[in-house]
Amino acid sequence: MSKRFTVACIQNTATPDLAASVAEASDLVRQAAAAGAELIALPEHCSLMEPSTEVLHSHAVPLAEHPTLATFRALAREVAAWILVGSLPARAPDGRIANCSVLVDRTGAVAASYDKIHMFDVDLPTGERFRESEAFQSGAEARLVETPWGLLGMTVCYDLRFPQLYRGLAQAGAHFLSIPSAFTKVTGDAHWHVLVRARAIENGCFVIAPCQTGRHYGRRRSCGHSLIVDPWGEVLADGGADVGFITAEIDPARVAEVRAMIPSLGHDRAFSFPSAGRRRISAVS
Repeated sequence: MSKRFTVACIQNTATPDLAASVAEASDLVRQAAAAGAELIALPEHCSLMEPSTEVLHSHAVPLAEHPTLATFRALAREVAAWILVGSLPARAPDGRIANCSVLVDRTGAVAASYDKIHMFDVDLPTGERFRESEAFQSGAEARLVETPWGLLGMTVCYDLRFPQLYRGLAQAGAHFLSIPSAFTKVTGDAHWHVLVRARAIENGCFVIAPCQTGRHYGRRRSCGHSLIVDPWGEVLADGGADVGFITAEIDPARVAEVRAMIPSLGHDRAFSFPSAGRRRISAVS
């Protein structure tokens, strides 16, 4: 397993002002690099939070031509660090638009990209309505990528609620899981910490989970509390509610150590599910 390294999670507040959002995120990346981070992870929609689907789509171009990605690629070269661009709107050759997470190496080359699979289509108790599927089409392929420190399984935000994705990535060899997010304030306050820690514990992986914070526009707010969690479920760093960044030293050998203590990744058993309606459980009166 590789040597220890420092990872950072950026916690910014993107708005419909693309230039200002990119400038804020870029400044935080530079600060994190100056603090010694070798892998710097940005949140979902790190460069633009936009309520209009039409405006969002106007910023969607193929990754090879994406001006925002070009900015972050140049930034990776400038600071000589790997950068996880949490997500950008990217147009595929078939015209569909994906919520795409992109990993850039220290030379500015694109190491891998991942199209978010699970769409956030929910109605919250606050009256807020989210229909991510109206803006993006779902991805269909999990992504595992080699880094200098081990294998990284790439996911995005709402994917967090689907543990089977992480199980598959871990059983395919992932040592680290990235979950760039813009978790809403309501759902984040209720579930963010426990879900991120659960994905680390279930799979014996480090979890790198940068999350946006604060008010983006109107009622749209993100919960903050970017997290770096070790394979035992210990929170190594928590971003709180303010704009900024967190860092933690990662010892990749910890993955094998924890998995040896609880080797549950090798204990899965095949089983059958009950047929729908075969057994009904009555409510207790």
